Amino acid sequence: MTGKRRPRQRPATTEAGRENQLVSLAIDLAEKQLIDGTASSQVMTHYLKLGSTRERLEQERLGKENNLLDSKVEQIQSAGKIEELYGKALDAMRTYSGQEPVDEYDED
Repeated sequence: MTGKRRPRQRPATTEAGRENQLVSLAIDLAEKQLIDGTASSQVMTHYLKLGSTRERLEQERLGKENNLLDSKVEQIQSAGKIEELYGKALDAMRTYSGQEPVDEYDED
């Protein structure tokens, strides 16, 4: 990073956007401090940990856990659709055999 100052940005209109702007500024400041040799031990430790094998493995594990959770959500949604299809198939069979379809929501 050179000594140039970046032009002041307008604050983002969303909370997430604003958070992203502030994180970006903090990272830029940390980079400047690391280059200048003025970074605190906490800043140095933070970035050293980010580059560690353990951190990369942890991030990979978290990514796989997210994929697993997404798969479980899809499986639950699929099971609901299958249950609905079975219900429709049973109603159709009842209709073909001359019986009235069962209405799950009918309180009679």
